[in-house]
Amino acid sequence: MDPHDQSDGNDGTQEGHSSGGAGAAVTVGELLAALDAAHAGARLRGDGSASAVPLRSVTHDSRRVGPGTLFCCVVGEHADGHDFAAQAVAAGAVALLVQRDLDTDGPLRSVPQIVVDDVRAAMATAAVEVYRHPAERLRTVGVTGTNGKTTVVSAVAHVLSAAGRRVEAIGTLTGARTTPEAPDLQARLADLVSAGVTDVAMEVSSHALSLHRVDGVVFDVAVFTNLGQDHLDFHGTPESYFAAKAQLFEAGRSRRGIVDVDDVHGRLLVDSAPPGHPMVAVSVADAEPVTSTVTGSRFRWRGRSVSCPLPGRHNVANALLAAEACAALGVEEDSIVAALEDLPVVPGRFERVDAGQDFGVVVDYAHTPDALEAVLVAARELGSGRVLVVFGCGGDRDATKRPRMGAVASEHADVVVLTTDNPRSEDPLRILEAVRSGCSGDPLVEPDRRAAIAVALGSARPGDVVVIAGKGHEQGQEVAGVVTPFDDRVVAAELLASTEGPS
Repeated sequence: MDPHDQSDGNDGTQEGHSSGGAGAAVTVGELLAALDAAHAGARLRGDGSASAVPLRSVTHDSRRVGPGTLFCCVVGEHADGHDFAAQAVAAGAVALLVQRDLDTDGPLRSVPQIVVDDVRAAMATAAVEVYRHPAERLRTVGVTGTNGKTTVVSAVAHVLSAAGRRVEAIGTLTGARTTPEAPDLQARLADLVSAGVTDVAMEVSSHALSLHRVDGVVFDVAVFTNLGQDHLDFHGTPESYFAAKAQLFEAGRSRRGIVDVDDVHGRLLVDSAPPGHPMVAVSVADAEPVTSTVTGSRFRWRGRSVSCPLPGRHNVANALLAAEACAALGVEEDSIVAALEDLPVVPGRFERVDAGQDFGVVVDYAHTPDALEAVLVAARELGSGRVLVVFGCGGDRDATKRPRMGAVASEHADVVVLTTDNPRSEDPLRILEAVRSGCSGDPLVEPDRRAAIAVALGSARPGDVVVIAGKGHEQGQEVAGVVTPFDDRVVAAELLASTEGPS
């Protein structure tokens, strides 16, 4: 059982478990000393031999316990890991990380318990120790912000790879969560070190910072893209949401920052930077003249002209952030420019669907008001006709953004088609009504997503641009706990090639 059920908005499969790097195992006694130093008051419950027990892996999911595992009894929103301690021990756990003493009768009597005040926080420290501080042997870039994280991470990884580095990207496209849980992350970093990887570019979500997933990683470069409305179901207020993001730029979290100051929150980060913490301010205004077409964008960086295959001013900002991050890691400027001119399209990020039609079709992951606005503004630049948008809002996520999404769509698109996204456990029609309440005019409402896409495509005229927003790269749609195959890109291509779509 996974007692941690607080998602950061990503869907996907369970992270794979790894035993991490090689070398002598950390003992319970050594871990206790590290935990006591980091989290004062850690104590050991067990007999005198407990300190010598070797630890080879860490997990908080009893389904993923193996021999030599430290099982962390995380208290989640809907489940308590302490309730699964016996199950974990039966599966091979040799020690428990707990925040209350467990009954030592029965199956737990011979298993040492390390008692701490906060298992979630201590779990990160434990993972760092058991997997032998792997981040210290890597160059690391952490990218946070509401929108653009995936594109920036992909661009950084591409530029570093083109410069001859062994690079790994970690984020939305690579796992179940934007940022893996601490044990999964540290195990993965250890495996990357063993495989000869030198650089890691990682998406760092606000959840990850609030829930200690990246504790123990001091990023060589921290990047901030922007801050919009999202995840208020978790953070409560915009101020708390920003405060979570801002943690990445604290001393002890990163060594330098690269910040988009076209966003007011980016300017706040730069102005409040701790002494001795270098910050690079990035603005699209410094890249002028900026042009964008259906085939990409042109801009200037450090006096050099750059032709980038990603269209839209928002992608110019993403490219600038990636360029500065790579420069901070020592990549030559000429190499950076050459790599930017060969950037791959990130799946589901302003990804074109072309079946020879005489209008544009773009699929994008935009699922926040700011992201939707940026995509629609970019789409307006690409065509000579109207902008049509198909979108919905996900269920069991920040509900306050739904009317705002409707308002943004009405303001920046000529035709609005509302449909389902991933309703999850919520009533799809209630979600649609909340989105519609923010719309001006009379949007089309078609709950069936395939039918909604068909309506938009069938309404398109030469020179128009159809934007299909919200799901991007996702290949399934979750309704009432059931995930069925659904890929906006595939569906759009099928409709364009069939009688269901435009003639």
